[in-house]
Amino acid sequence: MTQLRIFSSGGGKQSIASLVLSAQGAINFPIHVFCNVGADSENPDTLRYVEEYAKPYAEEHNITFHEIIKKKGRKPRKGIPDERPQETVYSRAMADNRTIGIPIFMPGSGAPSRRNCTVDFKIMQVNRVARELGATNEAPAQIGIGISLDEFQRMSSNDPERLYVQKVYPLIDLRLTRADCENIIRRAGLPVPPKSSCYFCPFHSMATWHELKNKQPELFNKAVEMEKALNRKRTKIGKDAVWLTRKMRPLGQVIGDQADMFDDIDDACESGFCMT
Repeated sequence: MTQLRIFSSGGGKQSIASLVLSAQGAINFPIHVFCNVGADSENPDTLRYVEEYAKPYAEEHNITFHEIIKKKGRKPRKGIPDERPQETVYSRAMADNRTIGIPIFMPGSGAPSRRNCTVDFKIMQVNRVARELGATNEAPAQIGIGISLDEFQRMSSNDPERLYVQKVYPLIDLRLTRADCENIIRRAGLPVPPKSSCYFCPFHSMATWHELKNKQPELFNKAVEMEKALNRKRTKIGKDAVWLTRKMRPLGQVIGDQADMFDDIDDACESGFCMT
C-alpha cells in the first residue's frame, strides 16, 4: 500500500519551492494542502499568489492542491449540506469573549500567550484532511513541513497523540536554505512569493512591521486598531493590556521608533505550519 504523503503549504517561499520540487520529482508529495485562515487575516498578497501562481502551477503538473478553511460550529451529520460560515483567526480574536487565540505578548512576563491559531486553523485542518484521505494509526500519512536548513531549530517532534500523521522535513533532507528555495522558484519561471503570515502576527520582526507600515499601510493601520480593540476587550473584563510586539507598548508607537527598526529577531512559529 502506497503511503499517503501530504505537504502542508503556507504559500510562502519554502512551500512554493516544495511545490516545484514535487513537480520535478525531487520530492514525493502529490498532495499539497493550503489552509486559508481568512481574507481578513492572511496577508492578501499571499492569497493572491496562491490563486494566480500556486494553483495553476499545481494543476499544470498534476499535483493536487487543496485549499481548505475552518468552519464555525459542529459539522452537520452525514448527508446534510455543510453551510457553516468560515471562522477566521481575526474573527476569533475579535469575538466578544475572553478568547484571543494568537500569541499576543502578555503583561508581567512579556511572554507570548498560547498560539492556538496555528493548532486550530492549520495543524488540525491538515490532520483532518489526512484522516479523510485514509490515514490511520496503522497506515499514517507523512506530512511535509516547509522548514529550510537555515531554520532547522523550528523542527519539532511528532505528536504521540496523533499517530496517524508523521511530520517530515524534505527541505532539511535536501540541505536547502531559504535562498536555495528562492532560486528554485525563479528557475521554474515563477515569481518569488511574499512571506506568508497573518498581517497582525505577533511573531513579526521589527523590520517586518516597518515594511508592513511602509508598503501596506492599510494593513498596518488595521493591526494597530486590532491591538486597541483587543485591549478594550481586556479592559472590560478587568485584565491588563496585551501587545502585538515584544516591546510591550502600543504598535503605533513602537513602529514609529526608528531605533527599533533593525531589531530583526523573528521568533516564527516553531510548528513549521506557519511562515513557510
